Amino acid sequence: MTSGSEVVHGYPHLETVRAAITALYKRLSPDGIRTYAPSVAPVDVAFADVDDLHLGAQRVARTMVQHLRLPDARMIVSFREMQHAAGVELAAGPEYFIDLNDRFRTHRNDIGAALAHEVMHVLLHRLDLTFPGTRDNEILTDTATTYLGAGWLLLDAFREDEVSRQKLGYLTPEEFGYVLAKRAEVFGEDPSIWFTSPQAYTAYRKGLTQAGNDHLEPPLTAAGWSGRRRYAKDRRYAADHRGWSPPGSAYAFEGGPSDLRVSFPCPTCFQRIRLPCRGRVRARCTLCRTVLECDT
Repeated sequence: MTSGSEVVHGYPHLETVRAAITALYKRLSPDGIRTYAPSVAPVDVAFADVDDLHLGAQRVARTMVQHLRLPDARMIVSFREMQHAAGVELAAGPEYFIDLNDRFRTHRNDIGAALAHEVMHVLLHRLDLTFPGTRDNEILTDTATTYLGAGWLLLDAFREDEVSRQKLGYLTPEEFGYVLAKRAEVFGEDPSIWFTSPQAYTAYRKGLTQAGNDHLEPPLTAAGWSGRRRYAKDRRYAADHRGWSPPGSAYAFEGGPSDLRVSFPCPTCFQRIRLPCRGRVRARCTLCRTVLECDT
């Protein structure tokens, strides 16, 4: 939880975010991913000042349990002084104990965001899905929370003005916006209508642009003229220099003149796709089943 300190912006964790999306598709399958529609509705996590703090927190926790399809899990929520926003005790279940920072006693609108992240820890624990290291594992948790329909709350908790700053989660605001945009591509949602924070809306629009760029990379036919020209030049060079791939590019070449192939990330799930360099072709990602128009 960032409160008062400088908020990091941009896309410093983008590689790990994309790896997390790939891991979700591998563990849940495309059909499993689509069971997490629609997203958590704002009305289901609304928290009025007149609501009892503990009963309200338990109600929101049940909403997260139901949305994330953990019907046999019971969340016991309490509040205490702590450095982080929240924490959960990952035991065998079915009861899990979640501690929320005392700050949420007076910032009730953000309780849903904190609980979404902690309940996702429980789901990932049960799925036995983890990344090595605390940093990458927390990025996986933020990404999964957002991609599976509860993370818009984490972005909406972001506020930044001249006198105060607040951000929940490990992703930057723009990275939250990016993952929300990737989800929107699959589910046809517009999460921007749920934001109460103007800064969250701005971050989502930036993430939406970044996500759209994934569909404009060669060898996809939607790539612009300059990208297609660069790709053609790289392909000719790779054909004469076996094993060479352009540094810094998403695509890479394999083989030589007679068997040249190109690999590139699927813009939906980021699983790498390998195709022979033979011109225009329609390819289907074997992981997420997205059909792609390519010119290899």
